[in-house]
Amino acid sequence: MGYFSGQPNCIIVRDEKTRLAEVGEDGLDLAMNEASAAPARARRALPGEGEVFAALDLGTNNCRLLVATPRGRGFRILDSYSRIVRLGEGLSQNGQLGPAAMERAVGALSVCADRIRRRGASHIRAVATQACRAASNGPQFLAEVEARTGLRLSVISPREEARLAVAGCINLLDLESKAALILDVGGGSTELSWLDLRGGLELRRPPLTAWLSVPIGVVTLAERFPPEVDSDMIGFRAMVETFKAEVKAFGGAGSLGRVFAAGEAHLIGTSGAITSLAGLHLGLARYDRSRVDGLWMTRAECDAVARRLAALTVRERGAEPCIGPERADLVLAGAAILQAVQEVWPCERVRVADRGLREGLLLSLMAEQRRRARDTEG
Repeated sequence: MGYFSGQPNCIIVRDEKTRLAEVGEDGLDLAMNEASAAPARARRALPGEGEVFAALDLGTNNCRLLVATPRGRGFRILDSYSRIVRLGEGLSQNGQLGPAAMERAVGALSVCADRIRRRGASHIRAVATQACRAASNGPQFLAEVEARTGLRLSVISPREEARLAVAGCINLLDLESKAALILDVGGGSTELSWLDLRGGLELRRPPLTAWLSVPIGVVTLAERFPPEVDSDMIGFRAMVETFKAEVKAFGGAGSLGRVFAAGEAHLIGTSGAITSLAGLHLGLARYDRSRVDGLWMTRAECDAVARRLAALTVRERGAEPCIGPERADLVLAGAAILQAVQEVWPCERVRVADRGLREGLLLSLMAEQRRRARDTEG
């Protein structure tokens, strides 16, 4: 079997004010969603409803899957899966994916393929990001994945990765603020997307002002600065300054600098590292997405969690229920990336997102299906 991975160029996502954001080659366009505002019993079914869609994201650290069916302009999740595979382990040292890392990834992808089959998904998009972009043996690995699992993964560009993360998080934006920065922390790269909200989200032209992809993530940073007890924060500050230098060198979003400096902007952070920080901040006995996704944290609260983590051994970090042993050596690097961004682009408020690329992929598939259905009807 072979799963075709298309290249949709538009994403539709609903926010709490029933607006739609379309992310295309030119950025974000918006329109009113009157259908989803109507009572469910009176609403006419939209094209594609009842069909099953699957979105798979193979990152440098995680393998994630979402299977869902459309509901209005949103979706209802049928199945989800996430496993830490560390595909990019050692990549920063030797430029290749290692045999053990590839085998872990294939094992997780086999589980994903089985779930996709059992759910009967007919619309599938599977993508790979920084590890497969950077590795010299990335193409050979993806060919092996297809041969062993039937999954055809396409390697997306950093620009598309940033755009999809924006689409997946857009309904967490505070529309009362003047600007936002969406921070997508990955294992091998980190994407930053600046949104100018001063004209509102109903502008014909996009509020997406600038984006940056930094080829540093939690895996690469942790490998450069091995985790250890860091009560004096010296190692932590080294990680912060390493990432900070990359962000400071970028001048593409300079027009929003005064908005951030005036405290009129906010940050949205999406990654396993940032959701782990939020779970630790809340003191959860076990991870609870309903309490973490959409949580607001202050700058002081983020700093306090970072200091708490730095004082722990890796083993102690792994014993924390919202971190676990698989992320124990990475979570402090995530906190360092977050702090570096906050120091260059000051934000007193950070909103935590347990969503992102997968949701953007899923919504892009559904939008593409609706367009095809409309074209057929027309």
